[in-house]
Amino acid sequence: MANRIVLNTVSYHGQGAIKEIVPEIERGGYKHIFVATDPDLIKFGVAGKVTKLLDEANIAYTVYSDIKPNPTIENVQNGVKAFKDCGADAIVAIGGGSSMDTAKAIGVIITNPEFADVRSLEGVAPTKNHAVPTIAVPTTAGTAAEVTINYVITDVEKKRKFVCVDTNDIPAVAVIDPDMMSSMPKGLTASTGMDALTHAIEGYTTRAAWEITDMFHLEAIRLISENLRGAVNNEPKGREGMAMAQYIAGMGFSNVGLGIDHAMAHTLSAYYDTPHGVACAMFLPIVLEFNRDACGERYREIARAMGVKGVDDMTPEQYKDAAINAVRQLSVDVGIPTKNEKIREEDLDQLAKDALADACYPGNPREATHEEVVAMFRKLM
Repeated sequence: MANRIVLNTVSYHGQGAIKEIVPEIERGGYKHIFVATDPDLIKFGVAGKVTKLLDEANIAYTVYSDIKPNPTIENVQNGVKAFKDCGADAIVAIGGGSSMDTAKAIGVIITNPEFADVRSLEGVAPTKNHAVPTIAVPTTAGTAAEVTINYVITDVEKKRKFVCVDTNDIPAVAVIDPDMMSSMPKGLTASTGMDALTHAIEGYTTRAAWEITDMFHLEAIRLISENLRGAVNNEPKGREGMAMAQYIAGMGFSNVGLGIDHAMAHTLSAYYDTPHGVACAMFLPIVLEFNRDACGERYREIARAMGVKGVDDMTPEQYKDAAINAVRQLSVDVGIPTKNEKIREEDLDQLAKDALADACYPGNPREATHEEVVAMFRKLM
C-alpha cells in the first residue's frame, strides 16, 4: 500500500503573511468572500486585521460568526444557509480549529449538497467534489486545521464528537502569521500548544507513521519543547516558533492519523465541553505511560526532541521515563490542569465506549480494553 501526503497548494509563513490574502483572492478571481470566524475574534479586533485588508481592496465579504468553541451541526447548517444567501464564491476562515472546522464542513457541503445533514460526513466521507476555495488563517498555534484533511463536529443531540476525514476539505491556501496569534491569552496558548505536542507525539507513534511524517513530527516536538514556554509568556520568538511547530505537526498527523489520546479527548469535550487542547494535554502523560511498551525506540527520540540529554546512554526504561517526565513537566510549566472534576463515575462506561468508537483510536500503537480506557479516564477524576 502506498503512503500518501496531502498538503495545501500554497502556504505563507511569517510576520505580515496576511498581506498575501488579497493577492490570492485577486488571482482566484473571487467576487464575494465568506469570512468564517468566531465572536471573540471580532470583539477583540483580530478578525478585523483581515477584513481591513478586504475593505482596503474593495473586496465584498460577509462575516459569519455563529461558531461555538466546539462547533455543532447547527453551526454548520446555519453557515451553509448564510453562504448561499450572500452569494459567496470563496471562504476566508479566521480562527482556531473551531472556525476552520466549521468552514471546512460548510465548504464541503456547498459543493457536495447530498451531505447537508452533516452527520453523513463522519469518517472517510465519499465526497466527489473539492470544497469551496478556502484561505485558512489560524489565530491559535495548535490545531493545524489549516493544513489537515480532518475536522471535528459536535453532535449535541447524541452528546458526541465525530471526526471527518476528507482530502476534499483541505484549504487551498494557508496563511500562518504569528502576529495573528499574539492576542491569545496564556491559557489558550498553553492548551493549543499542548494540542500541537499531542499531534506530534501521537503522529510519531501511530501505526501508520513512516519516514516523511517522522521527520515532521520530531521537528515539531523539538520546536514545541523549545518555544511553548516562551509563547505562553507572549515572547515574539516563542510565538514564531509555535506558529511553525504546529503547522509542521499538522503536515504529519493529517496524513497518518492519531491515537487514543485524541479519541478520549474528543469524548471528554463532547460530554463536559472541556476545551479540546486541555483534554489532549491532560491525557498525554497518561497515554504515554499506557503506550510505553508498544513503540520500540521511539520514546528515545521523543526524549531527545524534548531536549533530554544523554539519551543514548540510557536503558529503554530510563529513556521511556525521561520522555514521559519531560512531557509532564512541560504541561505543568504552562499551567495545564491534571484533573477534571466534571467526570462522574456513572459516565465512565459510556465514555470508554465512545472513545473506542472514535475514528482516531485505530491508529493507537497498542490495543486497549474497555476496562483500560475506563482506568485512564478515572485517572483524571
